[in-house]
Amino acid sequence: MFLIPWLLPLIVSASTWSWMLNSDSGIVNSVLQAFGIGQINWLTSPGMALVSVIIANIWLGIPFNLVILYSGLQNISPDIYEAASLDGASGWKRFWHITFPLLRPVSAITLLLGLIYTLKVVDVIWIMTTGGPGDVSTTLAVWSYREAFGTGQPAFSPASAVGNLLILIALAFGVLYLYVQRRQETS
Repeated sequence: MFLIPWLLPLIVSASTWSWMLNSDSGIVNSVLQAFGIGQINWLTSPGMALVSVIIANIWLGIPFNLVILYSGLQNISPDIYEAASLDGASGWKRFWHITFPLLRPVSAITLLLGLIYTLKVVDVIWIMTTGGPGDVSTTLAVWSYREAFGTGQPAFSPASAVGNLLILIALAFGVLYLYVQRRQETS
């Protein structure tokens, strides 16, 4: 069940979220109204459009993150947990002093890959809000897409410049990750 968002094509997932968050006929507003909460304009309100896209993007990223973190958990030896139990460590202490520190490298790479994926998201935003209302949910990737393939005369030069900027941002975070990783290995 956790892998369903990963298995569905992005256009299907984004369309489903767009339908669920529809102001007039969306299921989310129907449920909120059943509990006495008023209607929320999820995709058409400047204050909620970006939040809606972020929620959908998080839902899409959960399966990948779970697989990576689960593989990290599999690499932690059960002997360490057994030794901590014999020393009287509670569940929280085992988590904070064993699991969390040993998952730090896996968590860091998961965050890096999630950040890079988020930088390049176009399809989900384009299907749900087209970068609007106004430009409130326009990211650098959506801006680049709009410049290159939007209405009117394509402007490939600015689109290419924004694409190169995205590459530099991703590269900077990758270099930062490598720096932090090497620093932790030496200490």
